[in-house]
Amino acid sequence: MRILEIFAILLILKEVRPQTKRSHKVNMKTPFQKRKNHHLNTDSRATLMSPADLHSVEHSIVQIRDPTLIPHYDQKSQEDMKLHFLKNTLVTCNDGTTAGYYLRETKGSKRWIIFLEGGWCCYSKETCGVRYDNVKRLMSSSNWPQTRKGTGILSPRQDENPYWWNVNAVFVPYCSSDVWSGNVSKTQDGYAFMGSVIIQEVIRDLVPRGMKQAKSVILAGSSAGGTGVLINIDRVAALVEETTSESVQVRGLVDSGWFLDSRHSKQSDCLDISKCALTEAIKKGLKLWNGILPENCKQQFKKGDEWRCFYGPRLFTSMKSPIFVVQWLYDQEQLRIENIQTEFQSMTENQWNSIQNIGREFKKSLREVPAVFAPACLSHTLITKSNWLEFQVKSVTLAKALHCWDRSLQENRAPKGVIRGCPFHLVDNCQWPHCNPTCPAIYDATSGQELSILQMFLKLRLESQRRGQEPKGDLGPLMSMLRNSG
Repeated sequence: MRILEIFAILLILKEVRPQTKRSHKVNMKTPFQKRKNHHLNTDSRATLMSPADLHSVEHSIVQIRDPTLIPHYDQKSQEDMKLHFLKNTLVTCNDGTTAGYYLRETKGSKRWIIFLEGGWCCYSKETCGVRYDNVKRLMSSSNWPQTRKGTGILSPRQDENPYWWNVNAVFVPYCSSDVWSGNVSKTQDGYAFMGSVIIQEVIRDLVPRGMKQAKSVILAGSSAGGTGVLINIDRVAALVEETTSESVQVRGLVDSGWFLDSRHSKQSDCLDISKCALTEAIKKGLKLWNGILPENCKQQFKKGDEWRCFYGPRLFTSMKSPIFVVQWLYDQEQLRIENIQTEFQSMTENQWNSIQNIGREFKKSLREVPAVFAPACLSHTLITKSNWLEFQVKSVTLAKALHCWDRSLQENRAPKGVIRGCPFHLVDNCQWPHCNPTCPAIYDATSGQELSILQMFLKLRLESQRRGQEPKGDLGPLMSMLRNSG
């Protein structure tokens, strides 16, 4: 890198404040909670949906930090979601304890949101053993708290959740380790995998609690829960239609569960998820779980290739129910699956270029999906974050986009029928990771200081130069973009 170029960049750094700070003043009309630290080097395993270094129990440790999942020990509030175990005690978690759900009822409301928790999976005696030893709550209901707080789209606070604060909210804990697809009460290793059955039983239990009179039902989920929505939405729609007394609109909300088939699939014994492609884990798991997949999707593939129905782009074309896809274009779990390092201090030229390629592949896969919210950010999961209203694509928040989609469906418009001034197909056009000025804050792993995208790129280029490499891309467009607020 030339000395003059470095000097020019340093001058610009004085003018460019971290993008997340600027976005608060430019874009936010309502004050929100102070943004929590989202470190670039702590991918979803560490701070979002999964534990660091325990790949076989991915997503779990961080979910414990999620306010939605923290046991509530203060004086119980009427706004809390209360635990109910399934009436059918034969429908269980992995260890045989009865599965259940958390419910916050709203009198008079005929709208329902049912949220499926995420948390990766296990697919062998060994990986399930590690999972049970480290995150038992993802395999057992024995220590579930009696109440939970709802956050993001499950929040009862109107300032945090302007369109769905007063609906009937259901949180279904993930304790089947099967990406919500399983249908076996006990394997030879002693584990039950009943994720698909749990969803069906939750619906049946909710019918006498008011769902019989429902007008609209959203089946939502994050990460593995989002994939669970894709797999189960059509069966849920059929069951709701069968058990309710009125015409009900059933739709799906898929958050960070739209995975791409890894280009680095490799054969192995899959005992360690860090050395095993997602595809191989799913193939092994599907047999162990006796997984139930949508028939319309399975018919597209030859026998033995049904595992492809776990991937959103493969499954979407055969779905009947409307879905809304929330997907970070640089999803940290997808990058992990591709074995891509997202720590800038140790990133290689190839990894940087691969990250950009992942973003392009996500964009391509979402072109034909009518309802999408896809920010160009490095992150994982969104809809239950307490600060979910901060994030925007083309100056539209996710909550507003979901509301526009909801209105479109209520007015019986065509799948791509957009209400004027109310868009819901929103994909970032910018070409860089974290080029959206409302992306979650990124912090330097060494100093703890918040970084702007230009500072991130400068770190990458200086480190790459030290190694005799250079990430592709002209700084000119990036500088221009930042001067024009992204």
